[in-house]
Amino acid sequence: MNMLQHLRPALVMMVLFTVVTGVVYPLVVTGVAQVALPYQANGSLLKDAHGQVVGSALIGQNFAGPGYLHPRPSAAGTNGYDATNSSGSNLGPMDKKLADRINGDAKTLNAESSAPIPADAVTTSGSGLDPDVTPANAARQIPRIAKARGMANDAVMAIIGRATEQPALGFIGQPHVNVLLVNRALDAVRPLPHRS
Repeated sequence: MNMLQHLRPALVMMVLFTVVTGVVYPLVVTGVAQVALPYQANGSLLKDAHGQVVGSALIGQNFAGPGYLHPRPSAAGTNGYDATNSSGSNLGPMDKKLADRINGDAKTLNAESSAPIPADAVTTSGSGLDPDVTPANAARQIPRIAKARGMANDAVMAIIGRATEQPALGFIGQPHVNVLLVNRALDAVRPLPHRS
């Protein structure tokens, strides 16, 4: 009997905090998010003209065709961009496989343009699903995109400029360009026959 009296407050507190932190708090936060920021709370999903989800502005995907803005390389999954297997390559800076991949990517990019190669054009992000590239990486791709789509460089540059996000509050983070938003805008202006 004496032991039960000592355990009762602990059990009551455990149940109370389980209900508050495991049920009430998540429901309140979810409700507030749905009211205040429904687009973000539901995954920042982008849909096509038919209402079909084509991706999320928060998760990178592969665009390989010459008429598209290319994302950062991805080490997520076997072929990259696998949201179920998000991770970096786990290769160290002295690893030969990493050096060979970066050198191969740099060689391909140098064949495309003699402009300097930004680091994010040849390195993967920690998740392998980074949806953004640097403005320098996007600008380097403008001539290839414009040529493939039959557009002026300035028109492609304007689309990329509209999709460039500045640091939050002017100093938190770096400027970045969302790849999926740019590619959707490019398709809206000058569609390609099919996505590569």
